[in-house]
Amino acid sequence: MRVAILFAVVAAAAQTTDPAYTALERAYSALQARDYDTAVARFLDAVAADPRRPSIRKDLAYTYLKIGEPALARDQFRDAATLDPADAAASLEYAFLCFETRQQAEARRTFDRLRRTAADAAQRLAAEAAFHNIDDPLAASIDRWQRAIDMGADNFSAHFELATVAEQRDDLGLAAEHYQRAWRLKPAYRSVLVDLGRVLRAQGRAADANAALLAASRGGEPRAAGLARELLPARYPWVAEFRAALALDPANHELRREFAYLLLRMNRDSEAEGEFRILTQNAPGDLLSATQLGFLLYARGERLAAQPLFDHVLAGEDEELANRVRAVLRIPQVLKSRDTSRPASIDARIMAERSLKAGYMKDALHYLEIAHEADPGDFDVMLQLAWTNNILHRDALAFRWFDLARHAPDARVAAEAERGYRNLRAASRPFNVSGWLYPMFSSRWHDAFGYGQIRTELNTGLFVRPYASTRFIGDTQQAPNLSERSIIFALGITTRPWHGFVAWGEAGTAVSYTHRTAAPDYRAGIAYAKTLRPDSSRWFAATTVDALFLSRFDHDFLIYTQNRAGYGPFYWNLNLTTDVRRQDWANFVETGPGVRVPLAESLYLTFNALRGRYLLANPSRRPEFNDLRAGFWYSFMR
Repeated sequence: MRVAILFAVVAAAAQTTDPAYTALERAYSALQARDYDTAVARFLDAVAADPRRPSIRKDLAYTYLKIGEPALARDQFRDAATLDPADAAASLEYAFLCFETRQQAEARRTFDRLRRTAADAAQRLAAEAAFHNIDDPLAASIDRWQRAIDMGADNFSAHFELATVAEQRDDLGLAAEHYQRAWRLKPAYRSVLVDLGRVLRAQGRAADANAALLAASRGGEPRAAGLARELLPARYPWVAEFRAALALDPANHELRREFAYLLLRMNRDSEAEGEFRILTQNAPGDLLSATQLGFLLYARGERLAAQPLFDHVLAGEDEELANRVRAVLRIPQVLKSRDTSRPASIDARIMAERSLKAGYMKDALHYLEIAHEADPGDFDVMLQLAWTNNILHRDALAFRWFDLARHAPDARVAAEAERGYRNLRAASRPFNVSGWLYPMFSSRWHDAFGYGQIRTELNTGLFVRPYASTRFIGDTQQAPNLSERSIIFALGITTRPWHGFVAWGEAGTAVSYTHRTAAPDYRAGIAYAKTLRPDSSRWFAATTVDALFLSRFDHDFLIYTQNRAGYGPFYWNLNLTTDVRRQDWANFVETGPGVRVPLAESLYLTFNALRGRYLLANPSRRPEFNDLRAGFWYSFMR
């Protein structure tokens, strides 16, 4: 019976580790096996469990580098350096990866800071050399392009190249000037307006930046429009912003038309009419604007002024608009079959974007599905479908869309989809198999014991998950009453970790491998685990608390806490065990040193030298005891 309580203590402690610690164990095990995809997934689990720990993000970054993902590694080093600004090594890695992934401005900025602030002289020298390797060619390039422009090379390429290198060197005023001059030379290149908006925002000129981005987001290149929308505020643009954008880009007919309809919705008809007049003069092919201007004139009785506009629409190729005019003029309409060659995805995507901005996620999903049906090869739509399903907690569908979108030819879309795919891959597995094994020797009992468990967990997508478990409990002595000596088959349910807490319960059958008998076995528990580990050192402190019910031990309820604090592999133990039935062998405190020697990933050799004292008196035994425990700990997850 005394060994039984020892089993309960060990089994309870084995099931309640720090969530981040468990994920890291599995990540390092996968690294040793060179299973980098699994390692990345487990590191992401650890980040989710302890997002404030920079060391996890650094290990994840190095794993990303092993699989050839420098952009993902860069982002993790950035987060690690943000969490620990004193970690110059992480900042250096981030800066080098910024340079490698063509973010020269950020690389230069980071090297510049490190060459002045890094505590380590070698790091300062490395940052100094890297800074000049970037800055000196940029300065020379700026000088070369300025001289070329001064000598008469007033063309798009010269201004754009000068603006690009000026932005990389953080000369934002010069960059803004020449981005604007380049765009004036080729106004069809609206992607330059996105560059201009980005630089103006970096200068703190939010209003000017929004004007450039708003102009880029309407009309022109679809790619530029998408990038501009990502940088614009989530709200709908204001009237003043439309006017500023039109002052910058007066030939943007799509922007002006949208502004005119906004004015109509605000009952500012006279202002809207002025915008429609500009459109009909500057864009004769804009039949929609001609129709709307004609309706405004017709409504206030200026039918003669409206008639030329109506005639222009009736002579055009848009039969839908022509029939709307015929309906107003009360003349017979013309029926025409629908042109199915016209892409239906355009309107659906616009409606999806508006729904997303307004927060109507189900409506957005509906329009995105229509857009995908109209254009199955649009990877941007696939990515938006993935994120929208993810926000709606439809992770299985989101996982499928991420999987499709990560094969996009666009590197940005593919990288973003890959991140979502990796985050959801573990959650999408229908089953997770985990196990642990803990053979040990105890001088207190002069016996060797073996404990182990294999558990298959069903991923329901809910907060609770069912599982099937097989446990092994045994020892080497001949006195069977000192150990269960059983294999326990059980079905149970467990919760996901929540702020370090886990609740679980199971029902099963214990089969004795010595007596060949079977008995019901019911057990349940609530566990808490917390580990504190300053990232600048190897010091740590860990606490686990378990409240454990065991039916086969007189329906006892055991409370056990284990506390460890130390440096590297060395630590000090302080453990307390008690139970609600106040049995003398189940109430004791113990303390002493310990060491954990790593042999491989998820495999450790442990030694603990403990001095204990029983909390309840029993004349048949001494109140104090010594115990030297040595054992192996191994765990895995598939």
